[in-house]
Amino acid sequence: MHWDRLFEDLEGQLASEWEAERAALDAESERLRISRLELRSRIRMLCAVEARMTLDLAGGQRLPVRLRALGADWLATEPSSGGETAAPLSISIVPLHAISGMSMDHGMLLTSLDPQVAAEPALRERMTFGFLLRDFARRRVPVRIALRDGDEVHGTIDRAGADHLDLAVHDAGDVRRADAVRGFRIVPFSALLWLRASGEAQLP
Repeated sequence: MHWDRLFEDLEGQLASEWEAERAALDAESERLRISRLELRSRIRMLCAVEARMTLDLAGGQRLPVRLRALGADWLATEPSSGGETAAPLSISIVPLHAISGMSMDHGMLLTSLDPQVAAEPALRERMTFGFLLRDFARRRVPVRIALRDGDEVHGTIDRAGADHLDLAVHDAGDVRRADAVRGFRIVPFSALLWLRASGEAQLP
């Protein structure tokens, strides 16, 4: 009986050591996986679950949103509850360069690390900010844009180049007609914090 108890103790110790070694290897493997994880992959995971969060933008502006889609260099969002839910302009396009941080609860933060949530990149992820704005220009979608200097401008995009857009400035709710246009602006993409398209607008 003495030997039986001894062998049982030794087997228990060996099993514990194996379990500890396996846990250490799993932890090291997870650290290695996370060390290779890019921000874009985490944003893709958050878009897959339509995460609610607050985007911290350049200049200190904070935007409570629900993520809807990820493009090549932009995010499509909708107002989160507690945000501008009553506003007629609801689809916001935020260039990735304008984002200085993302605030969310701890559960959502952990979700962004979960490999089970990750989806394959969609075709939409190839669409650049310029491509999207050219589609808005073609469809004459009214927009409101927020700039880094704090200014907000309403209008219709006449055309979009590789790194800038031409905006026909008019009042919110007006259709782009010659008598409604109050001026024209060339706006570099780098100056944009967000662009909000009318509630009827759909992403391409």
